[in-house]
Amino acid sequence: MRVALDQVGHRFTTQNWLFRHLTYSFDEGTTTAVTGPSGSGKSTLLAIIAGSLAPTEGQVNRTAAGRVRWVFQNPLGVPRRSAIDHVVLPYLAQGTSRKTARCRALDTLELFDLLGVADRLFADLSGGEAQRLMLARAVASTPDLLLVDEPTAQLDRHAAETVASVLSATAVSGAAVIVATHDPLARQACGSIVDLSDHAG
Repeated sequence: MRVALDQVGHRFTTQNWLFRHLTYSFDEGTTTAVTGPSGSGKSTLLAIIAGSLAPTEGQVNRTAAGRVRWVFQNPLGVPRRSAIDHVVLPYLAQGTSRKTARCRALDTLELFDLLGVADRLFADLSGGEAQRLMLARAVASTPDLLLVDEPTAQLDRHAAETVASVLSATAVSGAAVIVATHDPLARQACGSIVDLSDHAG
């Protein structure tokens, strides 16, 4: 899996450039932090990498990026569904039996310290728990490309360390993991950094 950016830049209509002249390759098995001040285009760059937004200039070449998962900063779940239901579903979609899917979902929830809330409704989770649940669901779907927007913004330090560790393990399993973040801990957990301050328009 590879997503290669060649002299990519973006701006909206007649506004100033968010970034320009960005050339970089995101490969399977790697974790990359996308950093920069607020308004520098971190979330916009994730959208370009995902293919949901075309850059204003430059080229994006994708190879074998079949399963793309994006975890947004504001968790989006089904309010009346339990936490474990959110993680069971990706395993069922892969053809796993319900019994096996539940066992694997419990293992995944444990990775994110969520076993204690497995049967709690999404609507009753704290913001940090909901954020970690969305990450667990994304990891369960075994993505080729995992895009994560500010994954530790609502988390305490222990939970942030847990998330950083699991994201690194997800990359080792074969995914390319790209994290837009302001958090020094999340940056340190990544193997490389793309700082949009270096590509300001």
